[in-house]
Amino acid sequence: MGVFTFEDEINSPVAPATLYKALVTDADNVIPKALDSFKSVENVEGNGGPGTIKKITFLEDGETKFVLHKIEAIDEANLGYSYSVVGGDGLPDTVEKITFECKLAAGANGGSAGKLTVKYQTKGDAQPNQDDLKIGKAKSDALFKAVEAYLLAHPDYN
Repeated sequence: MGVFTFEDEINSPVAPATLYKALVTDADNVIPKALDSFKSVENVEGNGGPGTIKKITFLEDGETKFVLHKIEAIDEANLGYSYSVVGGDGLPDTVEKITFECKLAAGANGGSAGKLTVKYQTKGDAQPNQDDLKIGKAKSDALFKAVEAYLLAHPDYN
């Protein structure tokens, strides 16, 4: 198995605690409101803490698809969160799992600075497909920006 790691940083005008709440602790409610393509989020296994597996159902290109999302770690005190995509339509055949480690901190003007580390764990000696990586980054950025836009449009959310 190969492990390929990529890092990204993102900034937001939304305060870190508010952004964390929307993306982590209240994500099951906020994300379907922020993105029409998300249809449902259901716990398949676990109680919401580390080890929990969620089935996220969404529409893409007119088709209903899903991913299985496993919570790896929650660090509310340090605004950290880690999860893996472990199954479903969002996981390429050559990939065992994709792990996302997110950390938010105070940014400029009361906003947030976020750091994202993505680890692709491939099957055998497979290399990540560059097109899959670009598509995955675009989807991740779109999700983040949609939640950010939702929060900016709902300044009373906290």
